[in-house]
Amino acid sequence: MTIIEDKFLPSHFVNRYEDITVEFLKAHNISAVMTDLDNTLVAFDEADADDNVLKWIQSLEASNIKLLILSNGRHERVKAFAEPHGIDYIDSARKPMLANFHKGLKLLGTKKKNTVMVGDQLMTDVLGANRVGIKSVLVIPVKEKDGWATYLNRRIERVIMKYFKKKNMITWED
Repeated sequence: MTIIEDKFLPSHFVNRYEDITVEFLKAHNISAVMTDLDNTLVAFDEADADDNVLKWIQSLEASNIKLLILSNGRHERVKAFAEPHGIDYIDSARKPMLANFHKGLKLLGTKKKNTVMVGDQLMTDVLGANRVGIKSVLVIPVKEKDGWATYLNRRIERVIMKYFKKKNMITWED
């Protein structure tokens, strides 16, 4: 395994967070989900959860799957999204740094093998998950447009994704 594969290859790759069903999580022995917020659950410039996001969150809750938002977003942004829905969160997480992944595991009260990180970026979500030793699910960004801070990451990610596709290492989950 090359360093690119070791650091950036997600455990799974799906179109959208909605493709990560309770059945999918249970089949992979997952009891807790850490998820990014911006361009994973909602567009980076949308403040509120839509009905689809709420339905997904409720399906996890109904199945006793714990949920935590782990976001590099600012406190005000993440709090405004999470608190009305009773979702625990860590803002300004500085992903892919490990400290807040460890803090998230502690807040969730789960083991690494039973936890997954869901996100739209290889450079933050997948890299951090791989470094801390938890599974990862890469989703296609909700919106093509990103915030300015993500621009460089996306350029690097395109190169890495081409490598994975060329080697047939990325497959789509249905």
